[in-house]
Amino acid sequence: MTDVPFDFGFFEKFLIPLKRFRAGEKIFQEGEAGQAMYVVLEGKVDITLGQTVLETVGLHGIFGEMALIEHALRSADAIAKAATEVAVIDTNAFVKLVSNNPHFSLYVMRQMASRVRRMNTRL
Repeated sequence: MTDVPFDFGFFEKFLIPLKRFRAGEKIFQEGEAGQAMYVVLEGKVDITLGQTVLETVGLHGIFGEMALIEHALRSADAIAKAATEVAVIDTNAFVKLVSNNPHFSLYVMRQMASRVRRMNTRL
């Protein structure tokens, strides 16, 4: 799902920080507070639970959004599969982005729905 219905330039407009990770570097760990979600701008990220890769998130994919939206702890680990750059969206930035760009909120919801569908087919 790489069709992006908006211009990623709005990250710059809202001063969304970007962060780089080396291959194998942990972005977050299961059980940590979910204070940000991420959008992959380059590279790939494995979402893992124990030794199981639940999903590999690639270009324009999102991860970490569930804990951010729920104000909950992380339910899995996120590990850079390759050299990766992400946009780091905290709660305040998320609210601004959603308020100012409804397409962003629809994109997040579509990605979440797609993830649920993929997980349901594995059951």
